[in-house]
Amino acid sequence: MNADLYKRLFKAIFSEDTVALKKIADLIILSERKKNHGVLADSLDKLKYNEKSKTKSGYVQYKSDKKNISGMGTLPTSKRNDMQLVSYIPREQLKHHMILNDEIEGRLLIIEKEYAAKDRLAKFNLTPKKKVLLYGEPGCGKTLAAERLAWNLGLPLLKVRFDSLLSSYFGESASNLRSVFDYSKNEPVVLLLDECDFIAKSRTSSQDVGEAPRIVNMLLTLLDEYNSPGLVVATTNLKVSLDEALFRRFDDIIEISKPSVTEIKKLLTTTFSAINVSKDVDWDVLANKLEGHSAANIVSIAQNAAKSCILEGSKIVSKEHILGVINDISMKR
Repeated sequence: MNADLYKRLFKAIFSEDTVALKKIADLIILSERKKNHGVLADSLDKLKYNEKSKTKSGYVQYKSDKKNISGMGTLPTSKRNDMQLVSYIPREQLKHHMILNDEIEGRLLIIEKEYAAKDRLAKFNLTPKKKVLLYGEPGCGKTLAAERLAWNLGLPLLKVRFDSLLSSYFGESASNLRSVFDYSKNEPVVLLLDECDFIAKSRTSSQDVGEAPRIVNMLLTLLDEYNSPGLVVATTNLKVSLDEALFRRFDDIIEISKPSVTEIKKLLTTTFSAINVSKDVDWDVLANKLEGHSAANIVSIAQNAAKSCILEGSKIVSKEHILGVINDISMKR
């Protein structure tokens, strides 16, 4: 590597210019090829390709680019170790098809309609619902409901990364949380606090020490101050043990309950829509048999029955395929 390239490399590193670093990486690979160092050049090229591929699956992580693929500015990071505090979920990965009862569907629709009409509401000094708490048992669709809101409103979804946000250092967790909310002031996004139970438990709990009360207090303050152009959606499996003050900060609190027999039937038929099912399958009987299961469990049962059918080489899902999966789950309980 020549002296000029060294200078450019150091300048790019210390200015955190990701674009320049990528260009220098390409120049290094080209330089090694010219020196007939083909094995090294191929190895470097492979590393570059693998790093690019990582952004195509799961949550996309962005470092210091001025603009990321979503068109948003640099995502917030922790000051201590520069770890990403949120994950951006691309629109094409948002799951937004839901089967809900009329009450829950209606309440989500109101949130969507109010947001779409925010300019008209503002003329009358009214604001749309922008702070939503979703609660319910695991697997009932709380996260899916947040994704559905982001999809229908055409907003990017940012999921708070609590593994990066929480710190053992005094005051750092609260500071990280503020950085996330500050970012949302300038970017219209759905900010998802998924499974926020452990940062939103009652401040009176005798087990809460150190950072826990501070981050709950910060969350309450940030929700009070929240006036961003998007939405903040929190999900939790708990309700009773959450700090009572937290509930007053939300514009709407919606319980995402387990599906009824009617909804279970719809979930089954929808999941099986891409494969033929035997005519002797009685959907009503199956739906009643599965009453009490979460929506996620029901979808999983249907998918596993379809897999069992395909692995057997059959083209039609039989009653036995479905009952076999249900019985297997019952035995494991």
